[in-house]
Amino acid sequence: MGEQAPAEAAKAAKTGERAKKATTRKKSAATATTGTSAAKQVAAKKAAAEPAVAKKTAAKKATAKKAAASKPAAGETAAKKAGVKKATAEQTAAEKTAATKTAAKKTAAGKTAAKKAPAKKAAAEKATAGKSAVTKTAAKKTAPAKKAAKATKPAASTQPAAKQPAPKSPAKPESRAAMVRRARRMNRELAEVYPYAHPELDFRNSFELLVATVLSAQTTDLRVNQTTPALFAAYPTPEDMAAAEPERLEELIRPTGFFRAKAKSLLGLSTALRDRFDGEVPGRLEDLVTLPGVGRKTANVVLGNAFGVPGITVDTHFGRLVRRFRWTEQQDPEKVEAEIAEIFPKSEWTMLSHRVVFHGRRVCHSRKPACGACPIAHDCPSYGEGELDPEKAKKLLKYEMGGQPGQRLRPPADYPGQPAPPLAGR
Repeated sequence: MGEQAPAEAAKAAKTGERAKKATTRKKSAATATTGTSAAKQVAAKKAAAEPAVAKKTAAKKATAKKAAASKPAAGETAAKKAGVKKATAEQTAAEKTAATKTAAKKTAAGKTAAKKAPAKKAAAEKATAGKSAVTKTAAKKTAPAKKAAKATKPAASTQPAAKQPAPKSPAKPESRAAMVRRARRMNRELAEVYPYAHPELDFRNSFELLVATVLSAQTTDLRVNQTTPALFAAYPTPEDMAAAEPERLEELIRPTGFFRAKAKSLLGLSTALRDRFDGEVPGRLEDLVTLPGVGRKTANVVLGNAFGVPGITVDTHFGRLVRRFRWTEQQDPEKVEAEIAEIFPKSEWTMLSHRVVFHGRRVCHSRKPACGACPIAHDCPSYGEGELDPEKAKKLLKYEMGGQPGQRLRPPADYPGQPAPPLAGR
């Protein structure tokens, strides 16, 4: 009994150990199972988390790429901004430079104007001083005469003379239409002043007028009128003059000057009239200008006054006045004729020539026009070039306007002046 107890105890111990081992195994299996499950769970979690991480990584990479792409764009934008700033700076600098140059030019112009102003002022003061000196000298010279007049005559009236227009200052350019209106108005006013205007050469027929006009070159109509009576008494027709002795003809026309050349022209035109026109003066401009010594001026004189064909006579007086009147600026007689013909109707051409020539010989003289006594001064753009004092200007008037004989020995019946005297010794 005693021996069985230890064996049973040993058996019981072994059984207990086996039970413990079994329990341990079960626990280990359970633990292994649990671990496997945990590992699976961890793997599952990892597997579930990987797409999210991949998405985040992809998002980060995309963001990085956008950032990398935006950096060059930002650089380009900065470069563009820098270029715009530079261009703006250059433009501003250019504008400043231009402004500086403009200011410099204005300053230079101001300095030039300032320099010119004293010069003009000095010139004006000098001219005023000269005029004052001349006025004082004239006053000193006329003082004794005035005193003598006061001693012998009662005091003259101090009534002011008729008011004359002030000298015209330069204005804006006159239009063509305004000039034409003014020119025609001046012609009408001249017609009122000179209703008796006429050719100032004595003649009885077209041949005498032709010869007298040829002789009037480089001399006065008065001298021609004093010469032609003896000439036409000796040679009344073209046939007579064509047969004249040159020396005799020269002696008769000597007072008119350039007598040799004029005698040659008279012999030539008389021969042409005899041989080509049956001794008659032709009534066409084209034929007249073919005669020796006959130009457009002479032809227009003959046509207008012997045949009634309108024509503009551009002599020295006519050319001078139409330029003073600013009707034309031309110097060539044919160009003057053409421009004046465009201003006035054809019916006025012949009388216009007479009126303008009359005014040039009586009032609007070449060297000293009588502006203070001019009846058309208010329309004349050259008013002020001559004598402005009315009393002094009246003393410059000639022929009937100045109470003196005219140029014709046989003037028209309506001429208000005196006939000219014949040449002394003839």
